[in-house]
Amino acid sequence: MSVANPPRTPRTQAPEAAAAPTASPLSTGDRTVTVVSHVVLTLWSIIVILPLVWVFLSSWKTTGEIFSSPLALPQHWSFDNYIGAWNDSHIGRYMLNSVIVVTSALVLVMVLGSAAAYSLARYPFPGSGIVYYLILAGLTFPIFLAIVPLFFVLKNTGLLNTLPGLIATYVAFAFPFTVFFLFPFFRALPQEIAEAAELDGAGEWRTFAQVMLPMARPGIVAIAIFNFLGLWNQFLLPVALNTNEDNYVLSQGMARFASQAGYAVDFGQLFAAVVITIVPVLVVYIFSQRQLQGSLSQGTLK
Repeated sequence: MSVANPPRTPRTQAPEAAAAPTASPLSTGDRTVTVVSHVVLTLWSIIVILPLVWVFLSSWKTTGEIFSSPLALPQHWSFDNYIGAWNDSHIGRYMLNSVIVVTSALVLVMVLGSAAAYSLARYPFPGSGIVYYLILAGLTFPIFLAIVPLFFVLKNTGLLNTLPGLIATYVAFAFPFTVFFLFPFFRALPQEIAEAAELDGAGEWRTFAQVMLPMARPGIVAIAIFNFLGLWNQFLLPVALNTNEDNYVLSQGMARFASQAGYAVDFGQLFAAVVITIVPVLVVYIFSQRQLQGSLSQGTLK
C-alpha cells in the first residue's frame, strides 16, 4: 500500500526586499553638503594640479617657447633641459647630498624617536611626564631663534658647513614631532603581549624590536613619511648652517640656480630641475600612501 506524499507546501518567499539593507535617503542638508564639498575639492584639485602640469610641460620647452606660447605643448620633446640641469647646474650632486643627509637623518631620528616614545609610554618613571613635555616644547620653539645658537654649537664642534653637522641638526629638528606622534601608538598597544614575550624569554630590547615595534608599524610609516617631506623641503637650516657649495642640498642648489644667472635664467632647465626635485617625493608618497591612509584611519578610530 502506497502512502500518499503529503502535499508540498509552497515555499514561503522571504521578504528579500525587507531583509536587504535599505539606503536611507539623504536629507536636503546632507545633499547640499555633499555637492558643496565635491565642488570645493574639485576646485582645489585644479588649483594644485594645473601648476604642476604647466611646470612639467615647460620643462620640455626652451625659454623662448615658454614666453611666446606659455600654454602650448612643446614643439620638440627632448631631454636636453634635464641633461643640462643634471650636469651643468650640478643638480645631480645636490640630489646626492640631499639623499645622504635626509636618509641618514631619517634613520637616526626614527631609531631614537621610537625608542624614546616607547620608553616614555611603557615605562613611566618619576618625572617622565616632565621629560615628555620638555620634548614637546621643541615643537613650539621657533626655528629661526635657534639658528644663532646652532651656528656656534656646530662651529665649536667642527661640524659647521659639513654634511654630518646638517644630519645632526635635522635629527634634532625632527625628534620632538616623532616622539609626539609615536607616543600614543605605543601607549595604546596591549601590555599583555609584552608580558607574554617576556614570559617566553625575550628581553627588553628584543620585546621592543621584534614584538612591539612591528605592532606600531602604521604609525612608524606615517611619521617616516612626514619627516621625509619636512626634511627634503627644508631650506632655512641648510642656508644658515651649510655655506660650503660642495655640500649644498637640493633646496640650496635650486635657489643658487635661479639667482646666479640674474636675468638670463634658462627657464627650461630651471623647470626641469624642479621636476627632478619633485620626483623623489612623489615616488615616496605613491609607494607608501596605503600605509599612510591606514595609519590615519587607525588614529581616527582610537
